[in-house]
Amino acid sequence: MTKKIEAIIREEKLNDVKAALREIGIVGMNITEVQGHGRQGGIELVGRTGPYQIDMLPRIQVNIVLSDHNVDRTVDVICKAAKTGNIGDGIIFIYPVDEVIRIRTGERGREALTYEGDIDARQSQPALT
Repeated sequence: MTKKIEAIIREEKLNDVKAALREIGIVGMNITEVQGHGRQGGIELVGRTGPYQIDMLPRIQVNIVLSDHNVDRTVDVICKAAKTGNIGDGIIFIYPVDEVIRIRTGERGREALTYEGDIDARQSQPALT
């Protein structure tokens, strides 16, 4: 079975997250600019006319679909790369994926998700001794 990881992260952490994912072999992902807020409800800024509230903050949504056995490692990498230790670092959702179909080839399931040099290909290579 496959899973979809949806991570909402700070804009300034995107390059760190992409580099960390690439390092472990995640080669396919989608990135979307989103706006929202979590528990903090946004931020309060002070301008010339006094304080005002910004309740929708810019964030980046990273979407990755991958094999079940790669989820924990991928989530750990995202958490480490995206963490600043401050409120608003983000959140990760994990969803089940019923089917994956590559439009160009008609491949389904695991074959549709496999790329040369990806995390699964790296795991299936024999270890060098």
